[in-house]
Amino acid sequence: MRAKITYIVTAAVLVFYFVLVGSRGLMLIRHGTWITVPLGVAVLILPVIGVWFLWKNTQFVRRANALAAELDAEGGLPVDDLARTPSGRIDRDAADAVFAERREETEHAPDDWRAWFRLAVAYQDARDTPRARKAMQRAIALHAATPSSPAGV
Repeated sequence: MRAKITYIVTAAVLVFYFVLVGSRGLMLIRHGTWITVPLGVAVLILPVIGVWFLWKNTQFVRRANALAAELDAEGGLPVDDLARTPSGRIDRDAADAVFAERREETEHAPDDWRAWFRLAVAYQDARDTPRARKAMQRAIALHAATPSSPAGV
């Protein structure tokens, strides 16, 4: 729940920032000189990119959470029982051992979104966020392609 609140607050701050920057871009365009108009257009590009990025990330999080809820309902959600360091971080050796199991599971069932979801969690536990995100995107794509799944998840 804490992560959800943090995400909402961060998104709200970003939206406020986008509005503020966008208004400055419009002010520059309204000024109407040969230098302020192109500068205003350039400034307006930043909030457009930011809104797109925020939208894509929000969609990703919603879809990943929907997969987690479905997997949890099936009883297939990975259990977080990894050894931790005194600071609370997951022990690297424990994460690597689980990662090896998850990779093997995914190699045996490359079209199973559940295996890709668990692999994404293992990547995240091993602190490999880019690969975790790609594995989760693969899980989302496979889930969307599954005939029994609603296409608009």
